[in-house]
Amino acid sequence: MNEKILIIIPAYNEEKSILRVYNGIINYNKENNTSYDVIIINDGSTDSTKQICQQNNIPVINLVQNLGIGGAVQTGYKYAYENNYDYAIQYDGDGQHEVSCVKDILEPLRNKEADMCVGSRFIDKESSEFKSSTARRIGIKIISNLIRITTGKRIFDVTSGFRAVNKRIIKHFAYTYPLEYPEPVTNADLLKKNIKVIEVPVQMHERETGQSSIHTWKNVYFMINIFLSILVVVFRGNK
Repeated sequence: MNEKILIIIPAYNEEKSILRVYNGIINYNKENNTSYDVIIINDGSTDSTKQICQQNNIPVINLVQNLGIGGAVQTGYKYAYENNYDYAIQYDGDGQHEVSCVKDILEPLRNKEADMCVGSRFIDKESSEFKSSTARRIGIKIISNLIRITTGKRIFDVTSGFRAVNKRIIKHFAYTYPLEYPEPVTNADLLKKNIKVIEVPVQMHERETGQSSIHTWKNVYFMINIFLSILVVVFRGNK
């Protein structure tokens, strides 16, 4: 198959992990006869992320200022759309995601079973030893329930940044992507539009370096904001 597959890696101050993550994908390609392309979106990092990418000839788009996770990921989707990729995969630059699981989140798209596939830690107990902190799991469950109530469909790992999409969703995300809370908001948005979203179990690792883009799970203000963001996309209709 002559599929074009792009792995999008947003990176903000990931100097300690970005080379290892990139090399892990390249080595996997060599060992498994895969041809995953990679683009790093350097989101205005203030550390050596940019220099490491340049020194090691890593494909990178350097944003002149920090746009946040939503702006960085959307930049990757714009690149995927403009370069006519068949599939795009969101992939963290901190070592949490497992490249051997890319084939698993691609399979439902290749089989025309879904337009987006979410790599999940919570579908079964065996796939991923790392399940995140207790506070974060509570927050994820609350948000998952809100999405189920408002759309009639459930996504268990609503904040997973390990996702694969097809051409249809690449185009959609290239033009429409939230700056804040992008994973739960886009999950709710696609489900409300009756776009097929599937979850599959994947292996995830505990982040080795850096800080999560969502790190205020005990903050009531944060939870109110994410609830309001989901309600806005759900009740504005299928525009």
